[in-house]
Amino acid sequence: MFSRRTRAGAGLVGLAVTVSLASCGPADDSPDRTIAAPAQQGPTGDFAVPVQLEPGTASATKTGEQSGEQAREQDGAASGQDPAPALPGLGPETSAQIPAETTQALVVSSPDADSESGEMRVYQRTGDEWETVKTFATHNGSAGWLADRREGDQTSPIGVFTLSDAGGYAKNPGTKLPYTRDKGLSASASIAYGPEYARVFDYVIAIDYNRTPGTPPTDRTRPLGKERGGGIWLHLDHDSGTNGCVTLKKDDLVWLLENLDPQAHPRIAMGPVAELAK
Repeated sequence: MFSRRTRAGAGLVGLAVTVSLASCGPADDSPDRTIAAPAQQGPTGDFAVPVQLEPGTASATKTGEQSGEQAREQDGAASGQDPAPALPGLGPETSAQIPAETTQALVVSSPDADSESGEMRVYQRTGDEWETVKTFATHNGSAGWLADRREGDQTSPIGVFTLSDAGGYAKNPGTKLPYTRDKGLSASASIAYGPEYARVFDYVIAIDYNRTPGTPPTDRTRPLGKERGGGIWLHLDHDSGTNGCVTLKKDDLVWLLENLDPQAHPRIAMGPVAELAK
């Protein structure tokens, strides 16, 4: 559950949830385990690096049936469950993709389809009532938003997605999500965004767009096909549009890592205001 010590955001137009790559933590005092994770198609290119699994956390793989179900959800299909009460600003089509079991939701939106910045609203539900507990500034794809995005087009995908896995260059900050530590992500960030942004992958939360939940964020399995792209994450902000990810300031991303709870079946709805209102 989200902490109730936070204040609800107010006076914001539309809905926006953008999450960024987060920051570093102290060095791990215990040895990491290296797992043979495949290279992932990241924001611009492959991440051909070993992945260290944070001791005490899980990185389970899903069955083919589960992967297929996730792919259908990622492609905008309803999960087949009864929907949750509608979130503010979401229309019937979008709301239908958030199941009744979900009690934590992020809504990321921008004013227009070609916008590269916006805001995120973090919601918690008790009964039939959604409460805004946080509002964060965000950046998204430098080319805006697109439902049928393609690899390399620098757009962020429009839709509703699960949030299943986290990781990063830095030590686990205390998240309940499965966390995979990857000490090669600093080099990957330098390739994606330049050497001055080598730490923007210190913390990441994988958005389950065209990926297999239950795997490290760097896994490159693409259930919808490689041409749809992948490696869409919440990660640390670098004050400009991204190659497709959603970014946040460090403290905001760390707060999400500390408060997102798999038992709340969190979802993220993202896109321009007009599309989310459908």
